[in-house]
Amino acid sequence: MSKEKKKLPLALWIFVGLVLGCIAGAALMKTPEIAVNYIKPFGTLFLNLVKFIVVPIVLFSIMSGVISMKDMRKVGSIGVKTIAYYMCTTALAVLIGMIMANVFKGNFNQLATSGLEYEAAAAPSFMDTIVNIFPSNAVAPLVNANMLQVIVIALFFGFGTIAVAEKGKAFAQFVESANAVSMFIMDAIIKLSPIGVFCLITPVVAENGPKILGDLAMVLGVAYIAYILHMVLVYSATVKVLSGMSPVKFFKGMLPAIMFAFSSASSVGTLPLNLECVQKLGAKKDVASFVLPLGATINMDGTAIYQGVCAIFIATCYGIDLTLGQQVTIVLTATLASIGTAGVPGAGMIMLAMVLQSVGLPVEGIALVAGIDRIFDMGRTTVNITGDAACTLCVSKMEEKRQASIEARMKAL
Repeated sequence: MSKEKKKLPLALWIFVGLVLGCIAGAALMKTPEIAVNYIKPFGTLFLNLVKFIVVPIVLFSIMSGVISMKDMRKVGSIGVKTIAYYMCTTALAVLIGMIMANVFKGNFNQLATSGLEYEAAAAPSFMDTIVNIFPSNAVAPLVNANMLQVIVIALFFGFGTIAVAEKGKAFAQFVESANAVSMFIMDAIIKLSPIGVFCLITPVVAENGPKILGDLAMVLGVAYIAYILHMVLVYSATVKVLSGMSPVKFFKGMLPAIMFAFSSASSVGTLPLNLECVQKLGAKKDVASFVLPLGATINMDGTAIYQGVCAIFIATCYGIDLTLGQQVTIVLTATLASIGTAGVPGAGMIMLAMVLQSVGLPVEGIALVAGIDRIFDMGRTTVNITGDAACTLCVSKMEEKRQASIEARMKAL
């Protein structure tokens, strides 16, 4: 009971920070430079603190989780379930985005497309992505916060500690201590979340307020309706069916992370708070410490919705009607690209360029929506981290059942 009481004030204070930030931003719309020059730096400072603790949290929590499992096969089982879950929900996400865009495309403002310019970054090949997962040294991934490579380092050291058994006991104790210290620092930083949220959201509203009510208002509205539908329908269903948890309990427990993700637009930055939320909801620490960092890198449900909506909108602006076959191609491309661009900086825009190219739409069309990408990003980040949490709870419950089944068979023998 005391834990519930402790959790609710944080969610409430973050909400207060979010509301006050929106009010302050609205008041500063005519002078956004005040918000940008004097309030935004404190938000950036807070986000830097959060990002600074992310790498130690991921590194030590995954190593600690793997060592505590004492079974390499269990890590493989968790990994397969996690990637399968993310790919299925990403396919559903882009499908929902495209259905909503098709329903409302008659209401989209058809913007002028002449003179548009946009240079898309080159997408890495599949083999390049595979090669880049494995670091050439152990320090660079930690310095650059390359999450996929940090996960790989943590897995190798975790497996190595299990393999050497007694000889690795001292290292295992060091990892456990470092993990405890990292968690303590994380808790201290998270207590500053309400102030951080206020300082992050105020300049966003001050700078982008007029744009939200402009020509792209309908596209934004459709994207956000799709974001909400995906969270309510897909995550509620998977959490209920696969983990047996009430969707109301799930979303209530996730409120602090959801509000932080919305204001920061950073999946990696939300990782420490997300980790805290899912553990309070009952996810096992060893599962959460592996699934959440992986999800922050490869799970792109929100991004997939954004791509589906933007593809239909851009096609409408160019006067192109996409066939059913082309729309199926978009679903497949967006789903596979979410894995193919994992860990690549600016993956969202690279994925959108790949989606447009897959059906012959001009990549320059990205310039139509690039101006309010930050507003899209707030919603898609919120969807992404909620999907990470839903996956964590589902995989944790499935692993619990698997372990119980193994123990029952052992007893029968």
